[in-house]
Amino acid sequence: MTSADEPARPGGRAHDAARTRAEILDVATQEFARAGYDGARVDEIAARTRTTKRMIYYYFGGKEQLFGAVLDRAYEVIRDAEQRLDVDHLDPVAAIRRLAELIFDHHERHPDFIRLVSIENIRGAEHVAASDRFGRIGSPTLGTMRRILASGRESGLFTADVDAVDLHAMISSFCFFRVANRHTFGALFGRDLLAPARRGHYRTMLGDMVIAYLTADPASG
Repeated sequence: MTSADEPARPGGRAHDAARTRAEILDVATQEFARAGYDGARVDEIAARTRTTKRMIYYYFGGKEQLFGAVLDRAYEVIRDAEQRLDVDHLDPVAAIRRLAELIFDHHERHPDFIRLVSIENIRGAEHVAASDRFGRIGSPTLGTMRRILASGRESGLFTADVDAVDLHAMISSFCFFRVANRHTFGALFGRDLLAPARRGHYRTMLGDMVIAYLTADPASG
């Protein structure tokens, strides 16, 4: 479809294409996170963006492609945060703790990201597995982790022979669980994992666990 084929915008307003796409993605993110993939409705997204279903199809091609675009953007946000992280001036212990804190903070601030990733896992990672972008871009965190781990081992601070992917899984597991399982955990154990009063405790606890793992005495195992 060429620009000449673009459907007329409601009310004759000449929306900037990038702004319109961003608005659609904002609302679609909320709708998919709230209702899941199957429950989300393109009609509802169109109504909340004051546009039309046809306009959404023009920009994204359909519901499947729209969800893919939403997921892509969600991952781009965390990639951007990872790329901006500067830990080169820190010693390995402080650097790995700061990296863990970045992941902790991002998961807490973006609960929609947690829900979107959960939806994608339910769907068998169809979009992520089929997209060349994810394999090509990867996670900047892994490269940073590998450098920190190598530095820590060379300096003798880290005694454990840890793979960066495994360490990423360890950190992400705690951060993901804290947000995704907040309600069930609270109902079962009477403790809100996102309670502001305990935020510092959990943030420090994550760093302590990671450092304890990396600096454990191999002989003790």
